[in-house]
Amino acid sequence: MFILEEDTQRTSGEDAQSSNITAGKAVSEAVRTTLGPRGMDKMLVSDSGDVVITNDGATILNEMDIEHPAAQMITEVADTQEDEVGDGTTTAAVLAGELLSKAEDLLDDDVHPTTIVEGYYEAARMAHDAVDEVTLDVDLDDELLEKVARSSMTGKGTGDVSADVLAETVVDAVHQVTTDDGDVVRDNISVHTQTGSSSSATRLVNGLIIDEEPLHDNMPRSVQDANIAFVSDDIEVREANIDAEYNVSSVDDLNVAIESEQNELQGYADHIVDTGVDVLFVDGDVADHVQAALAKEGVMVLENKHDDGDDLAFATGLTPVANVNELEAEDLGHAGEVSVEKFGDETLTFIEDGAAGEAVTVFARGGTEHVTDELERVLGDALDVVTAAVDQGGVVPGAGATEIAIADHVRDEAASIEGRKQLAVEAFADAIDVLPRTLAENTGMDPIDALVDLRAEFEREGIAGIISEGQTGIIDDPIDYGVLDPVAVKHEAVESATEASTMIVRIDDVISAKA
Repeated sequence: MFILEEDTQRTSGEDAQSSNITAGKAVSEAVRTTLGPRGMDKMLVSDSGDVVITNDGATILNEMDIEHPAAQMITEVADTQEDEVGDGTTTAAVLAGELLSKAEDLLDDDVHPTTIVEGYYEAARMAHDAVDEVTLDVDLDDELLEKVARSSMTGKGTGDVSADVLAETVVDAVHQVTTDDGDVVRDNISVHTQTGSSSSATRLVNGLIIDEEPLHDNMPRSVQDANIAFVSDDIEVREANIDAEYNVSSVDDLNVAIESEQNELQGYADHIVDTGVDVLFVDGDVADHVQAALAKEGVMVLENKHDDGDDLAFATGLTPVANVNELEAEDLGHAGEVSVEKFGDETLTFIEDGAAGEAVTVFARGGTEHVTDELERVLGDALDVVTAAVDQGGVVPGAGATEIAIADHVRDEAASIEGRKQLAVEAFADAIDVLPRTLAENTGMDPIDALVDLRAEFEREGIAGIISEGQTGIIDDPIDYGVLDPVAVKHEAVESATEASTMIVRIDDVISAKA
């Protein structure tokens, strides 16, 4: 009896488990060498020739053309990590791969998948407890938050000097969008990149940056104390809603028609000026006559077809209007300065010191397009981790120190677990060791010796991490070196890696059919 279609492929039992685990491990290995301050970059080239150079785990996995469904689950781990806390994507992917590797060994020893899943979840609970135990009891002042930002950016091509400047900029940006209740409105921070200078020239703009320039050459390039309006429609001669024809039998008739259109356009310009507008953003086209009339009155007009005016509203307090006739004085926003600056062949407009003050922009500079692209990702991660540290409960030691503490705690607690589930708990602890071991390997240390020394130092001092020093690494207290991670990053990495690995382990049948 044939139940499935003829073209259907089915893999079941140990073959299915082995195939899925192998695929998950392969994806994890692809990003493993990017972990840590000495991690290497990947060059990803698309079919169309587009090149991405990065060591960001989520970006690498998203750019790779992954077809295997189990391997895609590891990609989802990185995506979840990125969405929730913004950093630790490589950590989560590497941990998920190692959990699969340890699960494969347990399956070979005839440990049931359900037992492995139960043991992993029990161990994950212990891991969360261990993270809470090593959370530092410190005030999240600017100096500490800058260390968190710098730790996130280390090894991502920013350079030591630039990392200090960037870290200060990141913390300033987070403070700008922190409410009186202490909540960080992360969506109000944007990053705008521009080639032509070093990353140390990156600065914080208290407002917005848009890729537009004034529509008319005679319009001002800088307006102080500006009243700002946003119109989400064309400012042109109105068109009839019905098809109509007009018979023009003389030059006088033509002149009357032209004069009527010009009067209509002049009326729009006069209304804008009378309302008190200094800078006008338009989500549509603006007639040449209106441009010239407004330029004569010293009004700056810019097209802004890339958003619906919400960003401008957050920054300046304006209210977007549907058409120019609806514009009133109470709809205007305000900014301390609107200025136009030229960078090579590109022109940018800066809207700074807005009345609402709810939007800030990190203006990131880099020597090449590839550098600025990576810098945008780096700054995004740094902004996310500082936000996570402020919003979600503090920081923990980095450099593998927290992972050593987790593994030690899980091993100690494993003795209280009965039955074969204890094997899965111990395997979880061994999997956690992959993170400090990989850090040591990428730093140039012998991974086995480093892991032994880390455990010994942890037993003596209660804290030990791998610090990148010179051409290799040393084992020391990461707090002394300012290497700190948000506690939320560790919790999320454990959670997402455990969920993905256990889901893959439970699969014993793969059925695929051609479309």
